[in-house]
Order: sequence, then structure tokens, then C-alpha cells
Amino acid sequence: MSAIGVVSSCSCLRPGVRLLKAGMQQMGSFGLHTAARCAAKDYYEVLVLGGGAGGIAMSARMKRKVGAGNVAVVEPSKTHYYQPLWTLVGGGAKRLATSARPTGSVMPKGVEWIKSRVTALDPDKNCVWLENDIKISYKYLIIALGISLHYEKIKGLPEGFDHPKIGSNYSVHTVEKTWKALQDFKEGNAIFTFPNTPVKCAGAPQKIMYLSEAYWRKTGKRSKANIMFNTSLGVIFGVKKYADALLEIIKERNIAVNYKRNLVEVRADKQEAVFENLDKPGVTEVHQYEMLHVTPPMGPPDVLINSPVSDQTGWVDVDKETLQHKKYPNVFGIGDCTNLPTSKTAAAVAAQSGVLDKTISLVMKNQLPTKKYDGYTSCPLVTGYNKVILAEFDYDAQPLETFPIDQSKERVTMYHMKADMMPFLYWNMLLKGYWGGPAPVRKLMHLGLK
Repeated sequence: MSAIGVVSSCSCLRPGVRLLKAGMQQMGSFGLHTAARCAAKDYYEVLVLGGGAGGIAMSARMKRKVGAGNVAVVEPSKTHYYQPLWTLVGGGAKRLATSARPTGSVMPKGVEWIKSRVTALDPDKNCVWLENDIKISYKYLIIALGISLHYEKIKGLPEGFDHPKIGSNYSVHTVEKTWKALQDFKEGNAIFTFPNTPVKCAGAPQKIMYLSEAYWRKTGKRSKANIMFNTSLGVIFGVKKYADALLEIIKERNIAVNYKRNLVEVRADKQEAVFENLDKPGVTEVHQYEMLHVTPPMGPPDVLINSPVSDQTGWVDVDKETLQHKKYPNVFGIGDCTNLPTSKTAAAVAAQSGVLDKTISLVMKNQLPTKKYDGYTSCPLVTGYNKVILAEFDYDAQPLETFPIDQSKERVTMYHMKADMMPFLYWNMLLKGYWGGPAPVRKLMHLGLK
């Protein structure tokens, strides 16, 4: 059965499907955009930095406000990836190719694609600098540069990925190595890590662990696997309702959790992982592994570090309710590159895009923003090959759920939403600027309960 078929069969999800169909009917003309060059002009009314989820979604929205010829996106990558799918790729449930599309195919038709890299931002002069000393000026700037992976901050990486039995779902170059390591597992420790930095999709380091456990149960290897989750955090998940549910699963499946453990070195030739005990700085412990899944340290893109638009830690400094820059009123941020105090997920980007659209509309009219972002984010916690706990929460780490059911329970319908419906929404709604998160669905649900 298709994803939509499965979701439609659940009455609690039908309003969302109706909303999806309505949105599809409203879509404008978006076609293949093949222009990939340095800027055709040196000034744009709206300049978007980054061609990921936030950048493409906002360029589509801005095109409708100011016209395609007045919007440009700076993005060097030829391929656009739907990265939330990589959890399932690493677990062997999806193929990597299904997560990829040419960047030109997701660029809104007529929007200028500047295939270059940002090297400096000068918001005081309303311009940015690109490679080859190209200067582009703007009236409004949207920063959507994402987050950077830093495998090199772990001694022995990234070269350690040349060895077997080690993978990482966070990179297109290593996600298929996870599936290979999972299949090749024979007997011993299977270690899954969480770094001592902000990360995108904080649930993903656990998701592959649950998939691995399910796979080994299915293939008769579970009794030979000692599964360990070594996390730098002091809790399994930041929202208590979902943390309690996960701890029950961990107990049932006999998974060992070691808190305040940060991966600092991989000796891939010896199959050894070295962890620092964060409660005892400088004290390390070495674990032999038969499989190792690495979640890398992450941080803001280099161009944002010490930039005028960033805070002291390098993240774009925006108002957490309006997404408008705190110092430069014609600069805005969205997604992983910002200092918004919520989890960095594609679902958060969707919710932010709707708010930011309203914010910019009012700023363009010289009015104060009124729409407020509540920190909504979502993390579909994959706990098996047909089970998901749908975690949704706000800035205060309080559940902010869409459906009138207990979302801390594992559900097959939520798995199909994660595996099938959400990719469809991403490609056909979010990137085209028609999906602003589940708030409208939540409103319909609550109205229906009155």
C-alpha cells in the first residue's frame, strides 16, 4: 500500500491529507531550472544563501512576492539531498538514490541559481562576497547555510571510514557504509555515538541503533550483539514524555546507555573507539567494536564564524520568534545555521518558513512582524522497520502534538508518514513554498474535537 493509502486509512490523519491535496491544487508553475553559473546580475532584491531545505523553500516564497528575476540563490552543490531519509538508507530500508535530486530540478523556475560559495558577508554594506572576488548586493538577505560536519575533530577520522565495520548516516559518503557494517556484523560490541556539540536531528543517532537491533533480531544475530549508546548528553532525549518511552524500549531490548561519553578517537585498524568521560575531563576509556556508527561533531559553516551576522559561537543571531536578525532588519535566518534554541530538523525548517514568510512580508511593507515562531520541531523516532514515535515539541521542550492520540506510542502509521508521506511533502510542498509545517492540521484537529 502506498504511503498516502496507509495514512488515509487512519481517521486522525485525514485532515492532513485533505490539506495536502488542496495545497497541491494551488501550486504554481515550477519547472526545471538549469541555469548554474556565476551571478547574471550584481544586485537582487532578495538574495538567499544556501540551497538546502530552508533556502529553496524561501526562494520559492520570495519569487511569488518580488518576481523570479529579483531572487537569487547561492549554492555550489549540484545535488540536493533529502537527508532525513538517510536514517532508513543506513538501515537498508531505502536506497540512497531516492534521497537525491539535481539542484536545478528543485530550484524555482526563473530564480537565479548562482553556483558559487559565499566567502564573506558585509551586512553594513548590504552585500556578500563569493568565490573569485564576486560581489553581490541585496535589499533583503536570507541566510540558510545549514550546519557543517566535522569528522576531522575525532582523531582517526575521516580516514577511518576506509576500514570496514564503521559508518555514519550523516554523510552521503558514509551512509551506505553503515548498512554494510550492519550486514557484516558477526559478534561483539555495536556502538552508537552522540557528540558533544549541537547536531541536526538529535534523534538520528538513536534511530539507527533501534533499526540495527531489529535487523539483528530478524537475522538471528541479536544474542551475539552487545549494543551500546555512548552519548555526551545526560539524558536519552530532551523531552521527558518521549524520553520515558525510549527508556522503556531500551530496557526491553537490553541496550546499554552510557551517558556523558564523547567519542574522541577511532583506531579503525584495531576496531577501537576511545571516549572521554565528560564528568572526569581527560579520563578516557577504550571500547572494542564490531560495528561503530559515528555521529560527527557539528558547528556553524566557516563563513559564519566571526561574521557580523553571527553570535559569539558562530550561529546567525536572529530573533527566536520572528527570525529577523537582531541587528540588521533586512537580514533573516532559517534552519540549522541559526541560534534558534530548538532542535535542528527539516520539520523545524518547515514551520520556520511559514513564519519567516509572514515576517518578510511585513518588513517589506515597513511594518513590524506579528507572526511568532513557537520553536516547533519534530523528530520521528524510528524504533523499528515499521514503528515510529512521533516526537513534536516547542521551545520549552513541551509536547506540541498534531494528532489527538498518544504520540509517545510506537505506531505503524507514523512509520509510513516518516518513510513515505514526509518525503512526498518535502519534494512537492515544502521546497515549493507551500508547506509551513503541521500547524494548520493541528488547528483542524483541535477544532474537530470541540
